Amino acid sequence: MNEIDIQKDYINKTRDLIKKGQKYCIYTMGCSLNENDSEKICGMIEQCGYTKTSDLNEANLVIFNTCCVRENAEEKLFGKLGELKELKRKNNIIIAIGGCMMQEKHIQDKLNKSYPYVDIIFGTHTLHKLPEDLYNAIQNKKIKDVIDIDGEIYEGLPIKRESLTKAYVTIMYGCNNFCSYCIVPYVRGRERSRNKDDILNEVKKLADEGYKEITLLGQNVNSYKCMEDYNFANLLNDIDKIDGIERIRFMSPHPKDFTDDVIDAIKNSNKISKTIHLPLQSGSSNILKKMNRKYTKEQYLELVKKIKNKIGNVLFTTDIIVGFPEETEKDFEDTLDVVKKVNFEQVFMFIYSRRKGTIADKMENQVEEKVKHERFNRLKELVEKQIADNNKKYVNTIQYVLVEGTSKNNPKMLTGRTESGKVIVFEGKTDNIGKMINVKVISEHMWYLKGEIIK
Repeated sequence: MNEIDIQKDYINKTRDLIKKGQKYCIYTMGCSLNENDSEKICGMIEQCGYTKTSDLNEANLVIFNTCCVRENAEEKLFGKLGELKELKRKNNIIIAIGGCMMQEKHIQDKLNKSYPYVDIIFGTHTLHKLPEDLYNAIQNKKIKDVIDIDGEIYEGLPIKRESLTKAYVTIMYGCNNFCSYCIVPYVRGRERSRNKDDILNEVKKLADEGYKEITLLGQNVNSYKCMEDYNFANLLNDIDKIDGIERIRFMSPHPKDFTDDVIDAIKNSNKISKTIHLPLQSGSSNILKKMNRKYTKEQYLELVKKIKNKIGNVLFTTDIIVGFPEETEKDFEDTLDVVKKVNFEQVFMFIYSRRKGTIADKMENQVEEKVKHERFNRLKELVEKQIADNNKKYVNTIQYVLVEGTSKNNPKMLTGRTESGKVIVFEGKTDNIGKMINVKVISEHMWYLKGEIIK
C-alpha cells in the first residue's frame, strides 16, 4: 500500500475505535498556508468520525496548528495549553499539536518538560500521518512524529474547506530564500512544487463544485517549477482557461522573481486579480541587504513602475517589518518614502520579533521596543490616511463582487470582497451567496465599503 492508502486504513480503524458523537476543536495560527493545512487536518479528522465544535468543554480532541513566525504565537499556544490542563484531567481529552512550531527543538523540549500531558506532536512534514498518530494516541500511546528532512508531497488527502465560495490551493511547499529574519526554510524545508496536473485537476474539481475564486499559495509562488520548461506563468495561463473559476489570486510572490511572463499573464487575463501582493519588508536598501532580500529600494520601485506601465489599473498590497536590527531613523524614513510613492491599497505591518535559529536573532544593535512601537505607530498613521483617501475613490463605482455570506456584524446584510480585496456589505437575498454580482458602492468606511446590488 502507498502512504495515503495506509492512512485511509487508519481512518477506518480509528472510526471503528472511537465512540459515536466524538467532537474535535481546532485552533489555527499563522498564514494562509496554515489555514489550508488545517482544512486537510479537518478533512482527515472528520473522516475518522469526529464532528467539529468550537466549545472546548464538549471536545474530545483538541488540535493546534501552530505558527512560529511571530513570538506571540508561542504565548498563545502555551497560554491555551495551561487552560487545557484541568480539562484534560476531567474529560481525558486528546491534545495534538502540529505545524511549524513543532519543527523547533527548543519548543519540543519545552512541551516535554512543562506540558507532558500533550498526546501528539506532529510536524509540517508528517501532517498526512495524523490518522495513524491519532489511532495510536487513542490507545494511550504518547506520539512524537517530527522529521527534519524535507517531506514528500502527498496527493489525495481528504479536505474540509472552510468556505463554500472561495478556496485555497497550495502549489508548492518550502522556501529557498533564507531571509535573515525568517524561520520558515528551517521548519518548512526546501522548495518542492506540486505536479501541474494535480493542481489543475484540483482547480477543475473546485470549479465543478461551484467555487468561483481560488487563491494559489506558496512561500514564494513565482519560483514554482514543474519540469524544466513549466513555470508559474504557465500555470497561471492554464488555470485561466478553466471554466467556472472567475477570480484567481496568489500569494506570496517574491519581488526578485517577478518575471515579465508573470506580468503578461496577469495583464492578458480577465480572471487574475489586478491587485498584487508584493512584499516589501523594508524600504531601505541597507536593511534589505541585511534581511537578505536580494533587491534594493530602487529595484522594488522600478518593478512597481514596470507592472503599472504594463497593467494600467493595477493595485498593490504589501508586508512591512518595522524595527529590524540596526534599522536607523533614515532607514525607516526610506520605508515611509516607498509607502508614499506606491500608495498601497493595504499594508500588513509587523513589529520585528526575534526568532531563535535565524541570523537576525544574532545581530547586534537590536532596536529598542519603545523605538519599534513609535515607528510602527507612524507607519500605521500614514497607511490609514492612504486607505481613507483610496476608499473615497470607490464611491459611485460598480464593483464585481463575490458574495461570501452574511455579515458577521449584521446577519441581515450580505458581505463579499471586491476584486481589490475590499470588504463590502450590502442588502440582498441569501440565494446570492456564492455568486459573482455587480454592486454599486454608496459609502466608504475605514475597513469596509457599503453598497447596493445593481438590478
